Amino acid sequence: MASDVGPHGKGKTLTAQGVLGSVTKQALGVAKKAARHRKSLVGVNYYADKMATLRADATNAFARLGGSNVGNTAALAELVSKVFGGSTPSKERAQAARDVRFALSTTFADVSGASYAEDSGVFPLSKLTQTRRGYLISVGRQANGAYSAGWYDACAVMMRRLMESSIIEAFEALKLDAKIKEPSSGDFFQLTELIRCALAESTWNLPRTVRKELPNLRDLGHRSAHNRYYLATKSDIDKLASPFRETIEAFLHLAKLV
Repeated sequence: MASDVGPHGKGKTLTAQGVLGSVTKQALGVAKKAARHRKSLVGVNYYADKMATLRADATNAFARLGGSNVGNTAALAELVSKVFGGSTPSKERAQAARDVRFALSTTFADVSGASYAEDSGVFPLSKLTQTRRGYLISVGRQANGAYSAGWYDACAVMMRRLMESSIIEAFEALKLDAKIKEPSSGDFFQLTELIRCALAESTWNLPRTVRKELPNLRDLGHRSAHNRYYLATKSDIDKLASPFRETIEAFLHLAKLV
């Protein structure tokens, strides 16, 4: 089982569950002290900074949990956001912390700790965790897991799906989603048309690398999904891994999810 070093270099080796449980307890302590001293957990002060540090530890630990279904993962992500949120009411924070500890001792008790394979593939799972979108986290986990297992066609297909979802999130966040829907059915366009719309959209200015590599990323996913004779290789994925990450981050930033 992979493990994490306890928060802030205290030398104790903990699983991802252990780290998350520990920082959850610390977050309650920080919130109580801030209330006692009439300090906000939002803005710039000692307690707000301390909570932000704990939130970063929690995000990293949460990203490494893995192993549960998307519903459980999304529910835990929501609880974590309440525990470490700067404006969460005290009673709601305390209840969320209890629920986190319960989930860690039940639903996530047998998860194999920190899944480094899931965070070391084509896109960092910790970044997707920031979006609080359970389905994005799940897709990213599958893409990274497939890459680590050597299932490169599966990885390419999940990369395609993550790119498709990120583009849609960006259009929706800016209330431009009507531009990427079929007029007759209201269904979202397929990836090729989504990319055409993304490149033509004047509301934003995509980075040069993203504009250049979007067609190549599209073609990789298409070949793995639809060409029965094509078998993706590690080198096929590796040469597009960097522009893929830049592309996903660009659209998630436009969607204000990271």
